[in-house]
Parts: sequence; structure tokens; C-alpha cells
Amino acid sequence: MNPMEIFKCLADNSRLRIVNSLMIEPMYVERLAERLGLSTSTVSFHLKKLMDANIVSSRKEQYYTVYSLNEDIFTVSLGELVQDGRSENEILNQREGEYRAQVIASFFKYDKLQSLPVQKMKRRIVLEKIVESFEKDRAYTEKEVNLIIADFHDDFCTIRRDLVGFSLMERKGGMYRRL
Repeated sequence: MNPMEIFKCLADNSRLRIVNSLMIEPMYVERLAERLGLSTSTVSFHLKKLMDANIVSSRKEQYYTVYSLNEDIFTVSLGELVQDGRSENEILNQREGEYRAQVIASFFKYDKLQSLPVQKMKRRIVLEKIVESFEKDRAYTEKEVNLIIADFHDDFCTIRRDLVGFSLMERKGGMYRRL
């Protein structure tokens, strides 16, 4: 049960009128259309939306399809309906992951960095993507670091400096290590 689908579906006046009519008794399309003063195609359209949101169900009776309310949906409290089963951390992690993916997609094309982001947060995300190319617990010479960075972008000096500046790598005695 997706709360957004339910709320979006019930935000339409015609659908609310259909739901109110179905609260009285189950009905077929023609009867609903007559009762509400709508065309049968309009009622059918709205019933499809209500069925997609699992608010209405249907059953065949002879030549007609009879629609009725899904009673279960009306026994759920508003609090239960809007409650997200995920923890706050899960929600934040998902949003952060989506944001990271968006930043990487907009700055990288075919694994090449198109430009360095100016915004600090975006720049860090780009640098974190680059630093994944370095093995942990291995020392690199400056030349090795430059060669790896050059696979991403020509400005390896700025990126190397930023990797150290953002504490993603450390430099000691002319050797670099991923942190």
C-alpha cells in the first residue's frame, strides 16, 4: 500500500464522489455514471485509477463488472498510512546515495571527469569516487598518483592536492596513502 498513490488518487473530486457512492453499495460503471452525472468513460477512467491505488476492487456478475470499496484500506488509521517503515538513518542513507549518484552522473562521462565541481560537497563526492581507484594500505609515489588521477582528468595536481586536503589521502615523506 503506497500512501502517495492513495493520497494522489483521492485528491480528485470525481474519485471522491465515486468512493462516497461505493460506500453506500457496490455498483457497476453505468449506475455510477448515472448517479454522479458523469460519462461512463470518465467513471471507467477514475475507477481504473482507484483500482491501481488498491482503493477499489471489482468482480464479474453476469454481463457487468461490479465495483466495491476495498474495506481494508478504510480500516487503516491515517497515522499507520503515512508511517514509513524505514528508520531515519535508512531514509537519510537512501537520499544521500541518490544525491551521490546524481552528482557522479553529472560530472563523469565514460569514467572521465568533465570538470571539477566548485561546490565543496559535490567536490568531495567526486574526489571520493576518484580515491576508490587507490588500494588501501599501499604507498604510492607522486608519479603513480598522478598517473591514476590522469585517467580521470588532466588537472592531476589540483586533484592530488584536494585528495590530501579533504583527508582522503595522506602524504608523508613523498609517499601517498589512501585513508
